[in-house]
Amino acid sequence: MLNSEQLNQFHKQGYAVLESVFTPDDVHALRQAAQAIVAAFDIDRHRSVFSTQDRDAGRDDYFFESAEAVHCFLEEGALNADGQLTRPRELAINKIGHAMHDLVPEFTQFCRLPQIAELLHKIGYRAPQLWQSMYIFKQPRIGGEVRWHQDASYLFTEPSCVTGMWVALEDAHLGNGCLWVQPGGQRTPLRDRYEVDWTDRTGELRSIDTTPWPREGQGQALEVPMGSLIIFHDHLPHYSSQNFSNESRQAFTMHFAEKGTQWSEKNWLQRHNLPPFEL
Repeated sequence: MLNSEQLNQFHKQGYAVLESVFTPDDVHALRQAAQAIVAAFDIDRHRSVFSTQDRDAGRDDYFFESAEAVHCFLEEGALNADGQLTRPRELAINKIGHAMHDLVPEFTQFCRLPQIAELLHKIGYRAPQLWQSMYIFKQPRIGGEVRWHQDASYLFTEPSCVTGMWVALEDAHLGNGCLWVQPGGQRTPLRDRYEVDWTDRTGELRSIDTTPWPREGQGQALEVPMGSLIIFHDHLPHYSSQNFSNESRQAFTMHFAEKGTQWSEKNWLQRHNLPPFEL
């Protein structure tokens, strides 16, 4: 599945793109399951907005508890000044996270597809564990920008070993906010660390290195068709713009770490009540 050229690109550039990894049936199953979650979401009880523009200052218990649950988060542009929805709920959700692989059968089945474990073993994993899963909608016209960041800022291990997988559930292109990466950027320092003080349940994104984020011309847009998979290193800077188009850009993401690796006690994502999800 991962040829020698793609494997070489992953190790040298920090990412690889694989097209036609998943079938339309695979994609349809996830989209149907996500729609059912949104339909059942009590939007009057939880109006938590997900945005990266405040350096993650707005994280709360609802967010922290999603590490072992399935929670929906709203787009910032989906609410008016009075906190009321400005569009139908199915067009208001930013993302669902973060234990879908544990708690939703369709996502459990998808995450256990053999090509996922095969790919992880190909890049060097011996006993991969899945820590986090997210369904991202990138809604038409209001799908928010996700600023340049590195996944290791939020999922810190010692030694560093987290790998992200990004699955296109719709065609992703420049018009609807496709993923951008900095080729070779995995060799740059970790710029930020998001750490949680669990005594008062507050988190802070601390700057730990002043290396600039990619400038214009240093990023690579990854336009991919539905069913494609992008795999990337946890230090690779990546970004996506706001979606100004009339179509969504749905994607499913997973983050894996090697079994036995030290998981930081200050990471926001902690699994105290769920068993390890091993491949």
